Amino acid sequence: MPQAQEASAVDTGLSRLSLQQRLELQFEIEQFFYVEAALLDAREYRAWLDLWTQDCSYWMPIRRTVALADIDREFTKRGDMSFYDDDKKMLAMRIAKMESGSSWSEDPPSRSRHFVSNVRIASIEGDETSVELAFALYRSRLNDDESIWVGRRVDRLRRVGGDLKLCDREIYLDQTLISATNMSTLF
Repeated sequence: MPQAQEASAVDTGLSRLSLQQRLELQFEIEQFFYVEAALLDAREYRAWLDLWTQDCSYWMPIRRTVALADIDREFTKRGDMSFYDDDKKMLAMRIAKMESGSSWSEDPPSRSRHFVSNVRIASIEGDETSVELAFALYRSRLNDDESIWVGRRVDRLRRVGGDLKLCDREIYLDQTLISATNMSTLF
């Protein structure tokens, strides 16, 4: 079977939706991510945290430069070292620290601009939708401290009481070297 036909033979759950339903879901998901980005950029961290389910996972593996023969080792795996491996309690602790004024990395606070694009619904399973997207995040702090992160996210959204909530986020940076002075930024 040719690769294109083989890929379409995988049931992503999207075939059960009409074109109108797919367009409506795509629009709803894109708007959700735009609101999320605006909340982070406005430092509305508590409202951002409300977008997450209680059992959420927020994970960013470490990317390594590897030879083509070892490409499956490019990113660390869950359970290994990572930049983030948080649940909702850890996210709440990060936010409390940023808001406390006692975090040297966020007093004075960073200014950020989150961009999301190439939003693609990957699959639908029950009340959960898996979404892949590209992101760019610009952060500045003080007068000359600037960082730019670019990458791909794999997010899982769950419908809870009619609303979309984030239940899982995997963040894959394109760069292997982090030149930022800290990693207090939320992606």
